[in-house]
Amino acid sequence: MTLTTTSRPTRSASGAVVPVLAFAGIVVAVMQTLLVPVIKDLPQLLETSPSNATWVLTSTLLSGAVATPIMGRLGDLYGKRRMLIASLAVMVAGALVSAFTSALLPMIVGRTLQGFAMGAIPLGIGLMRDMLPRERLGSAMALMSSSIGVGGGLALPAAALVAQHTNWHALFYGAAGLGALSIVLTLLAVPESPTRAEGSFDLLGALGLSAGLVLFLLPITKGSDWGWSSATTLGLFAAAAAVLLLWGLLELRLAAPLVDLRTTARREVLLTNLASIMVGVSFYVVSLVLPQLLQLPSATGYGLGRSMVVAGLCVAPLGLTMMFTAPVYARLSARYGPKVTLIIGLLVIAIGYGGGLGLMDAAWQTVITSVVLGAGIGLAYSSLPALIVGAVPASETGAANGLNTLMRSIGTSVSSAVIGMVLANTANHVNGLAVPTMHGFRVSFLIATAAVALGLLLALCLPRPNRQTTPQLRASSEEDANLARAEEALRGFRGRVLDADGAPVARAKVTLIDRRGRQAGATLSAEDGSYALAVPAEGPYVLAARAAGHGPHASSASHAGDDRAIDLDLSLPGETVTA
Repeated sequence: MTLTTTSRPTRSASGAVVPVLAFAGIVVAVMQTLLVPVIKDLPQLLETSPSNATWVLTSTLLSGAVATPIMGRLGDLYGKRRMLIASLAVMVAGALVSAFTSALLPMIVGRTLQGFAMGAIPLGIGLMRDMLPRERLGSAMALMSSSIGVGGGLALPAAALVAQHTNWHALFYGAAGLGALSIVLTLLAVPESPTRAEGSFDLLGALGLSAGLVLFLLPITKGSDWGWSSATTLGLFAAAAAVLLLWGLLELRLAAPLVDLRTTARREVLLTNLASIMVGVSFYVVSLVLPQLLQLPSATGYGLGRSMVVAGLCVAPLGLTMMFTAPVYARLSARYGPKVTLIIGLLVIAIGYGGGLGLMDAAWQTVITSVVLGAGIGLAYSSLPALIVGAVPASETGAANGLNTLMRSIGTSVSSAVIGMVLANTANHVNGLAVPTMHGFRVSFLIATAAVALGLLLALCLPRPNRQTTPQLRASSEEDANLARAEEALRGFRGRVLDADGAPVARAKVTLIDRRGRQAGATLSAEDGSYALAVPAEGPYVLAARAAGHGPHASSASHAGDDRAIDLDLSLPGETVTA
C-alpha cells in the first residue's frame, strides 16, 4: 500500500487555478501542432531529405511518450507544481533552440526538448485532484483533459497564418512566449500540492520504460519509410517486447515502482487505458484527413481547393467544441457517472465518422463533421481522467494519469502510421507526386469508426465505479451533500473526522483498507468533517485518515456485509507530518 505524507500548502487554491492549468495544457497542444502547416515544406526549409525531416516530428513524439509517465511519478514524489514548471521550462528552452536554427540536428534537439511538455497534462490533473473541492473537480478535469484538443484546434489556423505571412521561425518564438507566460501564471496562481507519495524515484524503471517505448514507437512512426516487413521494423518490435517484459518483471519486484503494474492491471484501469488508445486513434484521423481534403485542388474532382488558413479554420471547431463540452460532461457525469459519459462520447464519435463519409463535398460540411466529432471526443477525453482518478489512490494520481495520457499518445501514433499507409497505398501518382484519393479518405474514416466500435466495447465492459471515489458534480448545498453521503453509505462506514479538540477536519483523506491490505475505497471529508465509505463485502477493515497539519490515524472495524451504516468517528492527532 502506498501512503501519502502532507505538509501545509503555502497558500490556498484560488479561482484562477483551473484556467491557469488549462492554459498550460493548451500551450502544450500548441507546441505539438506548431509545425503542421509547414510539414510538407520541412525538407526545403532544413535543406535535407524528406526521410530525415520526419525526425523533427518523430523526436517530439518519442520524448513526449517517455516524459509523460516519468514526470507524473516525479510529481507524485517531489511536487506536481514543481514538475509542471520544470516541464514548461524545458519546452521554452527547446522552442528557443529551434527558433535560432535552420539546421536539422539542432532542430531535432529543440523539438525533443519541447516534447517534455507533454507531462503537463497529467500533472495538471493531479494538482486539481489534490486541491479542488469535489463540486468543481469534474468540470475542471474535463477542461484540462480537453485542452490538448482545444489548443490543437486553435493553433492550426493561427500557425498557418503565421507560416504564410512571416518567417517560419516566428512559430517557435510564439511558443516560447506562451510557455514563459504559462510559467509566470503557474508561479502566481497555483500553490504546490501537499500530497506526496512515499519512496524514491525508480531510475532503473524509468530507463527501462524509456528504452521500451522508444523501441516500440520508433517502428510505428517510421515503419512506412522502412517497410513494415523489413528486418529493422520487425527487429525493433521484437526488442521492444523483450525490454518491456523485463521492465514489467522488475517493476513487480519493487516496493516503490515507477508504474504500479498491480494497480494498472485492475479491470477499471486496464480497460480505461485500452479505451484511451482507441479514443486517441479516433482523434487523430480527422486531423489527418480533413486538412488534406480541404487543401487538395478542385481539379482533382473531389478536392475542395481551400487555402492553408481556411482549412485550419474549418477544422478549428473540433477543438472549440471539445472546450464547450467540459461543463456538459460535468453535469452528465454527476448524474450518470464517467462510464456512461464515455459511452455517450464514443457513440457521438461514431455518428460523426459515419455521417462524415457522406459530408465531404463542401467546406461547410467538414465544419459539421468537426463539430460533431469535437463533441464526442470532448466527452470521451473528459471521462478518461475521472475514471482513472476514481480507481487509484491519491498518491498515484500523477503516474496513473501520465500512463493514461501515454496511452492516448500511442493511439495517435498508431493512427498516424496506419492512416499514412492507407493514404499512400491508395494515392494516385501525378507527375511523380502522390495525390490522396477520396477512396483513401473514406477508408480512413471507416478505420476510425472500427476503432471507436472497439473502444465502445471496452467501455461497456467497465465496472460501475464506486461513487465515493469518482469525482462528480455534487449537491449545491452542504446539507444536500451530507444527505447524499448518508444515502450512499447504506452498507459501510460513516462518521466525522475530528481534530484533537473535537473540531471537524475538512478535506481529510479517508482510506478503507481490506484484510489483504488493499485499498477498498477512499474519500475526502466534507466541510463539516463528515465522510461515508461503502464496503464491498463483509469482513474486517482498517479506516486510515490523514490531513494537512495533523498526524495520521487508523481505526480497525468489522462489517457484517448487511445494509447497515456503522458510525465511526476518526480523531486525528495534532502534530504535523512533513514529507
